[in-house]
Amino acid sequence: MMRMLAIESSCDETAAAIVRAGRWVEGNVVASQIALHATYGGVVPEIASRAHVQALVPVVRQAMEQAEVGWDDIDLVAGTKGPGLAGSLLIGLNAAKAIAYARDLPFLGVNHLEGHIYANWLAEASEEGIAPPAPEFPLLCLIVSGGHSDLVLMRGHGDLVRLGRTRDDAAGEAFDKVARILGLGFPGGPAIQKAAERGDPSRFPLPRAWLPGTYDFSFSGLKTAVLRLVEPLGKDVPVADVAASFQESVADVLSAKATRAAAAFGVHQLAIAGGVAANSALRQMVVERSPVSVRLPALKYCTDNAAMIASAAFGRYIAGARSDFATDVSPNLPVAPADRALEARR
Repeated sequence: MMRMLAIESSCDETAAAIVRAGRWVEGNVVASQIALHATYGGVVPEIASRAHVQALVPVVRQAMEQAEVGWDDIDLVAGTKGPGLAGSLLIGLNAAKAIAYARDLPFLGVNHLEGHIYANWLAEASEEGIAPPAPEFPLLCLIVSGGHSDLVLMRGHGDLVRLGRTRDDAAGEAFDKVARILGLGFPGGPAIQKAAERGDPSRFPLPRAWLPGTYDFSFSGLKTAVLRLVEPLGKDVPVADVAASFQESVADVLSAKATRAAAAFGVHQLAIAGGVAANSALRQMVVERSPVSVRLPALKYCTDNAAMIASAAFGRYIAGARSDFATDVSPNLPVAPADRALEARR
């Protein structure tokens, strides 16, 4: 079966993975930069790029050691081409190209967001007898991360259509900003969830931006509403209750729109993906509301990793994609083209 080496460096994680047949993870290493950026409350692009240069060779070596493979065992190399930070993307994509060229192997550039979708069907090579079910097309995926909130209809490998997107702040970005407002630190997603466990989500009726007639999202107004709520309270902010109310508002909108689209398009599966897909409130709401079976990625594959990039590359390869060394980084690459005719089916 085809064995792939993938490299991911779109933001602040340097990652490499060895994946067999697009699903079996044999080696998966992620070098996080959270400690480097925590002081600044967000990712600093120049710092991220330098850290990728330092970490890339070690993570590739470690992934291959985990998988117990050599260069002759690799059949294809993949790298993230976008979206992401331009400098960060350049490090990983060019390294992946160089490896493929030097070893005379085919190379594929992968959409980072498409990779997040494929995280739903990854399995550990050590547990080969209990792999999750394969994708059941057509399926709908809700991608929620620091920079993106997208609803995607997936009709087959390599056949994706974007139904909706964020118009301003993505869900993950809103989590980070509200965490900063509440003094909870960075990254905001885990901090908000932890604080919300002690809070009452019904105490503050925060707004929901439904954007009627669309599958789009907007969380900028919600972030501002939280700021206006806590400003007059000074040091007496009920942090747990505000965090719980904010989390409830985000999860309510995301889950409602995703499940409504799943019903409208008659899909067989609903998947969620991206860093915010690790949020327990969102996972619970999606499962409770969905009219179809739900795929939830393992928590360790919600955040950026290279195993998902390898899996997406394999999907593209079996769909007919072939080696493309001419591909370049695309920092603003959308997950898929929009289809206005499909968007009209609300």
